[in-house]
Amino acid sequence: MRDICNYSLKAHNTFGIDARCSRFLEYENEQEAQQVAQILNGSDTPYIIIGGGSNLLLTQDYEGIVVHSAIKGYEIEGTSMVCGSGMVWDDIVAISLQHELYGAENLSLIPGDVGASAVQNIGAYGVEVKDLISTVCAVEISTGQHRVFRNSECGYGYRQSRFKQEWRHQYLITKVCYEFSPVFEPHLDYGNIRAELERRGIASPSARQLRQVIIDIRNAKLPDPKVTGNAGSFFMNPVVSRDTYEALAAANPGMPHYTVDDCHEKIPAGWMIEQCGWKGRSLGRAGVHDKQALVLVNRGGATGSEIVNLCRKIQQDVKERFGVDIQPEVNII
Repeated sequence: MRDICNYSLKAHNTFGIDARCSRFLEYENEQEAQQVAQILNGSDTPYIIIGGGSNLLLTQDYEGIVVHSAIKGYEIEGTSMVCGSGMVWDDIVAISLQHELYGAENLSLIPGDVGASAVQNIGAYGVEVKDLISTVCAVEISTGQHRVFRNSECGYGYRQSRFKQEWRHQYLITKVCYEFSPVFEPHLDYGNIRAELERRGIASPSARQLRQVIIDIRNAKLPDPKVTGNAGSFFMNPVVSRDTYEALAAANPGMPHYTVDDCHEKIPAGWMIEQCGWKGRSLGRAGVHDKQALVLVNRGGATGSEIVNLCRKIQQDVKERFGVDIQPEVNII
């Protein structure tokens, strides 16, 4: 177990903010997770639990304990894969295809760790990880006991879970079990997947071809955090009532949307931000990516507070033009 005081978190957040924490605890197995739980439970010091830092914005030094999982490894039995919470998510997608296990192709190249996938309910191109998660294993911080949660207990919704809401910082996730399909059933009707496949002359893609298309699309529109600090999609796409959408669509011809159910539509936040003129613009050292308006970037030396100020200005402009609230997907500390 790593236990370090006055620790820099620059390598643990993809915005590249050089904030520090008072103490950093990292566990490599379930027994160490229990030790960390004992430390946290016996201390009055505040703490936060982080993953790969791809969904994190630090606005200042953290005067408390930061906890991180470094549990690696995976086991495959049939169509199930049990993965350590410190594994890189995209590695799991690649491994699943190597073993002819399908269902995660559209989630290719989403940054972050396995543990965070179960907290955030990551999703992209019409697929959410909740549809793959079977169980989540964790250590309860208050008791140090091992817990196993079935998918139905986790309260999954759009970018939400009970781990992110009422269970926030109550559990140290150790393993996640994903249930894949032995049959490849491509999901092609979200975003510009079909258009890109047609451009490449691919009528019926294999799983590996679909994964590569997703990777190429993401690389084309998302900046590399090693070059330009960012956290991927900064805002969640708002879900509105059908009546609200129809009124907005009438006033804004061509407004894109995705049907959630009979009563709700999802509107791309990036489209609304772009309509407000923010694509490619900057506010000081923080800016909006010139290829994808959903992505806020660190132009170089930006503080977390500068990025938050940009976030608030964008929210204000979207609200004034469309009457819709857009909320950050990123955790702001």
